[in-house]
Amino acid sequence: MNPKKIWSNLAVSDLERTTKFYTELGFKPNGRNNELTSFFVGEDDFIIHFFLKEVLKSNVGGEFVDPEKGNEIIFTLSAETKEEVDNWAKEVERAGGKIISQPEEFGKGYYGFIFADPDGHKFNVFYM
Repeated sequence: MNPKKIWSNLAVSDLERTTKFYTELGFKPNGRNNELTSFFVGEDDFIIHFFLKEVLKSNVGGEFVDPEKGNEIIFTLSAETKEEVDNWAKEVERAGGKIISQPEEFGKGYYGFIFADPDGHKFNVFYM
């Protein structure tokens, strides 16, 4: 097997809210229609599609984990400085995200925090 690209598909309840949240964080838009909103992330343009939950559920044939009650996957976003980590935390809160853990040291050479988007999808922001 030799995949050309990898991307993620996440379920959301409100496309407008999701589009607004990730746009405010500076994610690069990759298109939107009545079923999904999509963004490029990082230098390699990793794609995250945010599908309406009902649409994605019908395509995968099963239930989704409630990210408010458990963990599905945690994406890690890299930062270049501790100050950038701190700024991300402020931007996430302003955009309507939930800070799970405040910026702090995680062992020698690691500094970061965890946040959840409005649908509960979790991200780490780390400076290493």
